[in-house]
Amino acid sequence: MNENLFASFIAPTILGLPAAVLIILFPPLLIPTSKYLINNRLITTQQWLIKLTSKQMMTMHNTKGRTWSLMLVSLIIFIATTNLLGLLPHSFTPTTQLSMNLAMAIPLWAGAVIMGFRSKIKNALAHFLPQGTPTPLIPMLVIIETISLLIQPMALAVRLTANITAGHLLMHLIGSATLAMSTINLPSTLIIFTILVLLTILEIAVALIQAYVFTLLVSLYLHDNT
Repeated sequence: MNENLFASFIAPTILGLPAAVLIILFPPLLIPTSKYLINNRLITTQQWLIKLTSKQMMTMHNTKGRTWSLMLVSLIIFIATTNLLGLLPHSFTPTTQLSMNLAMAIPLWAGAVIMGFRSKIKNALAHFLPQGTPTPLIPMLVIIETISLLIQPMALAVRLTANITAGHLLMHLIGSATLAMSTINLPSTLIIFTILVLLTILEIAVALIQAYVFTLLVSLYLHDNT
């Protein structure tokens, strides 16, 4: 086990060219589509899940906010499929890269904030100063609220990156321990392998939950600005 612990997080290359773009474009190709009038069970289940998710996220939005429904549904599907494919052996997970997560978070956050300043600027500016604030504290609170607003996309990206990276590192460590113990003590190997299987199930749930949390927070930012 001489492999570097962080080797799986290095962006892969093909003939010296970065392959991250091809990997990012690969998950949408796995989403099944149907050309027939009557869908099969897989397509029906997929459409039911998409409808359920979009309905849950769009219930709190007004008409202007619901125009983002296609983008938000596409976002949660993309993050979920990317996270799940990253659990396969010898694979690369683009969502472990902070740069990619920031590239998703910043435009979506900025779009929601700009929409808020364009449509209802008074309410948007009111967020910077809570009602009933004492006069001496006004400058400090404005600075704090401005920083909290600007840090939102960073929090989105860091949360997704940290959760996915931590899970992959833990699986790598336990997998290495299982392989090392296989030649030393068989009962201990079985116990560690059971832990690894349970952790894999947990990571599948985390991959789906983090996709939902990321999209839900973007939806909440949109709700505050529409």
